[in-house]
Amino acid sequence: MTIDVLAFATSPRRHGNSEILLDWVLAAMEEQGAAVEKIVVAEADIRPCRGCNVCETLNRCVQHDYMDYVHDRIIAADCIILASPIYCMGLAAQAKALVDRAQVFRSRKYVLRLPVVPPERKGQRVGIFLSTAGQDWDNVFDAAIPAVKCFFHVVDIRNADLRYLMVNNVDERGAIERHPTAKADAEALGREVIGHLREVLAA
Repeated sequence: MTIDVLAFATSPRRHGNSEILLDWVLAAMEEQGAAVEKIVVAEADIRPCRGCNVCETLNRCVQHDYMDYVHDRIIAADCIILASPIYCMGLAAQAKALVDRAQVFRSRKYVLRLPVVPPERKGQRVGIFLSTAGQDWDNVFDAAIPAVKCFFHVVDIRNADLRYLMVNNVDERGAIERHPTAKADAEALGREVIGHLREVLAA
């Protein structure tokens, strides 16, 4: 059984701390036999939501960009990972654009009353939020969490099936590589999620 992992690196800065954290998780997952796809959102043609609400009637977005592909991958994946740095106490703009474009799933669920994933897949998917922040504040991630939960909720991943790994006080490029536990925590998370999904999907 191959676990399908879809990961979004959303920092505008390539190979920064949040992407390093993501790569550690993905490497551990690949070692466990998972099939991993990483999408670098800053390099993809993912335009902002227009707020037009046409998806409430069309059941799709009127914009035709890379989200046409991403839409189908979100539905297919067993595990979805959103990795974002914290900018100005919230998600990076690239991450927020991705979250906003998930409006089509909200329209599908709550306006058109259509399933996002088949009922039998409910509870068989995992969402992961990875984040890094330069500030050494206990509340630095608090403003990002509601948007993250909203994203995973509309794509039919339950709060009970979410995992979080958030590392603060890593500001300059590469600072996370000097963090005492981040790499081990990331690898442990990757292994735990793949093991969990194997058990759930085999049941």
